[in-house]
Amino acid sequence: WTCLDLYLFASPYRVTWDYYFLSREHTLEIDKWEDRAEGISIFLMQAGMLGTLEALWEVFPLFTNTGWGESANLGFLKKHMGASFESRPQPWYTNISVDDIHSGDFLVISKIRGRWGGFETLEKWVTGSYAGHSAVFLKDSEGKLWVGESGHENEKGEDIIAVIPWDEWWDLELNKDDSNPHIAVLPLHPDVRAKFNETAAWEYALSMAGKPYGYHNMLFSWIDTIDGNYPPPLDAHLVASAMTVWSKMQPEYAANLWNEALNKRLGTKGLDLSDILVEIEKRGSSFDQLLTVPEQDDWIYSDGKSTSCIAFVLEMYKEAGLFDPIADAIQVTEFTIKDAYTLRFFENNSSRLPKWCNDADNVKLPYCQILGKYRMELPGFNSMDPYPHMNERCPSKPP
Repeated sequence: WTCLDLYLFASPYRVTWDYYFLSREHTLEIDKWEDRAEGISIFLMQAGMLGTLEALWEVFPLFTNTGWGESANLGFLKKHMGASFESRPQPWYTNISVDDIHSGDFLVISKIRGRWGGFETLEKWVTGSYAGHSAVFLKDSEGKLWVGESGHENEKGEDIIAVIPWDEWWDLELNKDDSNPHIAVLPLHPDVRAKFNETAAWEYALSMAGKPYGYHNMLFSWIDTIDGNYPPPLDAHLVASAMTVWSKMQPEYAANLWNEALNKRLGTKGLDLSDILVEIEKRGSSFDQLLTVPEQDDWIYSDGKSTSCIAFVLEMYKEAGLFDPIADAIQVTEFTIKDAYTLRFFENNSSRLPKWCNDADNVKLPYCQILGKYRMELPGFNSMDPYPHMNERCPSKPP
């Protein structure tokens, strides 16, 4: 009998691979072995060599800034999430009236081509979110409209937290963002808006302006359970192996993306990923258990407090009083974008939406899409009341 099986072999210190064509006993030689390593993980690529290459071919174009890449992103999300991407009538943009926008109104963004389009597609797949980025409106005492955003690219190409004028932000999205962004405004419900402490919100936003994007906790808002957050074929062992590979290729990024956060969960300092995996073994625990430890909003990292795009918005909501009286029992760094747009914070009466809201569309959404060729879907929108320890132990894949 013949076959073509592809295997991945991973330890805390290295990753290698091999393929076998004949059905017989095979031997893998490892030239160098670390005494501290506690074994090796073996992964059989279930699709075989050809199937694995086909899967890589499905993922590769997601990150290309081409029409092919955009089609690949749409096809991936249709296939793996059941998204529909129904076309909207032109014009595909809406000029909002500033008078109709208030501090705290929520912006959800979905990018579908290029580097950020590919990243967001994979983010949506693993978290179950139908949007990949977020921002929030703020109005100053003179009525000028601003946008607060974690993940704004500055002149140096760095992703930072910024508060910028609405006109400037809108011009960037409308004319200069080549990821084909789709954007919707989710107005706060009047009763929720009445609770929103605008002064506290501004104080928080300005205290965070200029700080780096919250890469430290981006990953951990996704993983809450041992096995309920990984769409097949992912699992914690494969995630650990991918981290190992990335740590060898880009060690400085690894520290930013997960090393500091994993040290926080262990109560250690300065351990790299290999040492972290060994420390877990010494304690008789497991990597999948460590990943489920909830992020804490008050953790301070080497570059300060860490907030991803959605954590920045929800931390502002928390400071502004929207999670009272249970704010002390809410860790917003555990929320995904889906967790945010499903909160029952938003307008639920279409008659109160602005006149320009979906004015040119023949389908009236319960929120206001202001940019994009395709109609934005937000399943579960505005359906969940906050509760203590929300989203700390939630699976993200269907039962």
